[in-house]
Amino acid sequence: MSNTSTIKVIKPGQQTLLQDFGRFGLSHMGIAQGGPLDDYAYSWANHLLGNSTNCPALEITLGQAEFKIGDDCELAIAGGNLNAKLDGSPITNWSTFSARKGQSLTFGLPLNGLRSYLAVKEGFIAPQQLGSCATVVRDQLGGIKSGSPLSAGDELQFSPHSVRKKPVQMSFRCKPDYDRVLELRVVEGYQIEDFSAEQLEKFYSQEFEVSQFIDRMGYRLCSGKVMPPEKQYLSEGIALGAIQVPPNGEPIVLFNDRQTIGGYAKLGCVARIDLPRLAQAKPGQKVRFVKGDLLGLQEAWCKWANYFGY
Repeated sequence: MSNTSTIKVIKPGQQTLLQDFGRFGLSHMGIAQGGPLDDYAYSWANHLLGNSTNCPALEITLGQAEFKIGDDCELAIAGGNLNAKLDGSPITNWSTFSARKGQSLTFGLPLNGLRSYLAVKEGFIAPQQLGSCATVVRDQLGGIKSGSPLSAGDELQFSPHSVRKKPVQMSFRCKPDYDRVLELRVVEGYQIEDFSAEQLEKFYSQEFEVSQFIDRMGYRLCSGKVMPPEKQYLSEGIALGAIQVPPNGEPIVLFNDRQTIGGYAKLGCVARIDLPRLAQAKPGQKVRFVKGDLLGLQEAWCKWANYFGY
């Protein structure tokens, strides 16, 4: 066996990014966290293969991607159903599968969800920048070439390994339903006291929709409004999942590639454990907010983190 094996990008699709868990402790330098938007699916893809939590994997958004297998390997996919096929034969989602040298791996348009995560046994090999290979295009960091999305002709390297014949699948009990109405639990922040009782009632009683304006920085919601307080705020650090309310009243839930400081009023944060579901939501999908129980959410998150070994 050679020292490294490869998978070649034939078509990168709308956006395919190499991601590990991300960069932490660098927000004061203006550097975004990066990492998988749906870290539940990312973690399962690695977990099914027996990989460590931080192994680099691909985040494939909106499908329409194609890869050529350069060497025999064991892979796993999890997340949105992007109609993955190996030499034209459908691949079971939330499962491992084996691929042989010369085979073609394709992803079509989403059947549900938006993002699929493709992991390889022992993880893809990539250089680290500031302690991570997570791709943040805006910061020009990560990936295999200075923060750029994958493009046709790129080759992803991985270590040669033995391939199990029998696939490993996730239990159906753990599979999320990406098509149901989203109910996002909110950990309220200190600025919520500045919102009027009327606007808070609207926030929790309205049904919003995911707008067309969504990306790795954040999701803007529409078909409902919450007017912000009539006061100016000093810019401050922004947490993952923060719910900003700009002057037009359409809330924005901020994700991994968010700006590190901002001055819009914030209602609080979407619970960490609920963000992966929002990351898979398509434009037009319904969203509701409910007040979350901080201690209960912390306990749920700790169980999740312990299971995956965060």
